[in-house]
Amino acid sequence: MNAAAAEPRTITIDAPAKINLALHVCGRRDDGYHLLDSLVVFAGVGDRISVAPSDTLTLSLTGPFAAGLTADSDNLVLRAARLLAGSSGRGAAITLEKNLPVASGIGGGSSDAAATLIACAAVWNLDADALLAADFTVLGADVPVCVVRRPAVMRGIGEDITALENLPPLWMVLANPGQPLATKTVFNTLRGRFGKPLDPVPPKPDAAGLVEYLEGQRNDLTAPALELMPRIGMILNALAATPGCRLARLSGSGATCFGLYESQSAAQGAAKSLKEAHSSWWVAAAPMLTEPL
Repeated sequence: MNAAAAEPRTITIDAPAKINLALHVCGRRDDGYHLLDSLVVFAGVGDRISVAPSDTLTLSLTGPFAAGLTADSDNLVLRAARLLAGSSGRGAAITLEKNLPVASGIGGGSSDAAATLIACAAVWNLDADALLAADFTVLGADVPVCVVRRPAVMRGIGEDITALENLPPLWMVLANPGQPLATKTVFNTLRGRFGKPLDPVPPKPDAAGLVEYLEGQRNDLTAPALELMPRIGMILNALAATPGCRLARLSGSGATCFGLYESQSAAQGAAKSLKEAHSSWWVAAAPMLTEPL
């Protein structure tokens, strides 16, 4: 977990977009939580968290998507900081630079919460490695894997994480229609029988091998997301039609979709053409991060 000092005793952490390369919904517990089996990676684009010492716990919002959030007590960043502080009364001045669309299926809030946990642990001189052993599913299913901050298979309700090594370097293009899509609503729209878990991930796939593996997996939330927001189909088709796109798929509960590319030039060219054709979309090209952050 690498933290860079932006100024004396101020810790700044990147909060990268979390991408579900595949997401299988395998069941549902009696308490209503769905059981997931998902291959998760992170992209080289995201939000940013800065934490400075303070007597009280505060949150400031900046960035192009800050207007979609409020800095109230229910904000996931503040909830994460309060959870870590416990009854100690520790304070921190937290700044969230919101660069990712809100409610977009790429784990922005969860990644922000995870970065907050890591940064606050550094500012408060807590054992950062102990975060990896803690259960943060109370903050959301994606928060534990966002604390791990590396490619992984995430199972259960997010508590069972197996880190992955040796994934090939790929580039991604992320595209969002500029409209939020609530995860809870997508899950509530899910119909039909639950699916089987992921097939085992190949131990050392090259780019072609990983794409071939992913083609045999799926995102079980695609159908309900399409039902709620048909424009997702347009995004998937647009991504798939760009030169060099090896796979186009919905990430998480959407509405962000991703395309996989073998080269930076292909991904950046695809992103440029999509931005020109669809000015209202949020589009970003970024590397798929294959090493621990």
